[in-house]
Amino acid sequence: MAQLDATMPKPRPGFLMAAVFERFGLLIFLGVLLVAAALLSPTFLRPANLVNVLTIAAPLGMVVLGQAFVIMVRGLDLSVASLMATVAVLATAFKATSNDMIPAIFVAAIVFSALVGFVNGWLVAKRNVSPFLATLAMMIILQGVRFAYTGGAPISTLPPGMSFLASGRIWGIPVNLMTLAVMAIVLAFVLHRSRLGREIFMVGSNPKAAFLNGIAPDRVTIICYVICSVCAGIGGLFLLGYVGTVSNWVGQGYELDSIVAAVMGGVALSGGRGSIAGALLGVAVLVVIGNLVLLLGFPIEMQLIIKGIIIIGAAAFYRTRLP
Repeated sequence: MAQLDATMPKPRPGFLMAAVFERFGLLIFLGVLLVAAALLSPTFLRPANLVNVLTIAAPLGMVVLGQAFVIMVRGLDLSVASLMATVAVLATAFKATSNDMIPAIFVAAIVFSALVGFVNGWLVAKRNVSPFLATLAMMIILQGVRFAYTGGAPISTLPPGMSFLASGRIWGIPVNLMTLAVMAIVLAFVLHRSRLGREIFMVGSNPKAAFLNGIAPDRVTIICYVICSVCAGIGGLFLLGYVGTVSNWVGQGYELDSIVAAVMGGVALSGGRGSIAGALLGVAVLVVIGNLVLLLGFPIEMQLIIKGIIIIGAAAFYRTRLP
């Protein structure tokens, strides 16, 4: 036995290092980024700033959770930001000043979002419209609906409790972050411990093979788009409470940030691979980058350039492949 062990090849250090980067690359990058942020701006580590970072991260995290489901079945959703803004407008349509109306606002937002997600999923799964075109068209439609209702003017009629949900704290922890944690736990269970989750991975990996195994790829795809839109709708309400005023551009940029965060977190655009934890890790990287360039006082042009460069670096760092 000792002779056999002596003849067995030992793993190369480079191979082991590549394996570590493959599994924990983005986490390592986030750690390096946090250290760099602390060194470049002492303000970054102040409790008030850290709480602010977590508060801002929560709505994007909610959108990313849903976007991950869609990407895992080989799709994407460009309508999430427009849906967030439309849901915000829907919330103000109640003209509510009492917290008693908050449950009704959430129910209406979730139902409306589910309907939008169903239409997106139906177009992609049943009519074979490309996810890009289907969700781009939905984005434009929702934008038109918002402008027709608001006339382009901001609205601010909201129950005071919406602000607490979006930026309040319980035991020092942002309420919206608690909500994100609950959503992440539920969706992680669905993805990694339920039959639907197994079907999502199978459809994403090979739709034809999934069909031959008795799975309906169309049904799974539509469900994923519904999940995505509902997550975006909830995120829109929390972002609305944080901003406090509805404009037609609430959530602008979240469609691309959610895709970048999910893919950077290991959700494969080719489908069939990804995790909730990885997607949220991508959110953390994006939010820390945004906060750091803001603290350093860079002009908006430089902020965008630096953000893009760091995102590319993070993705390349995480995507190190085994030889």
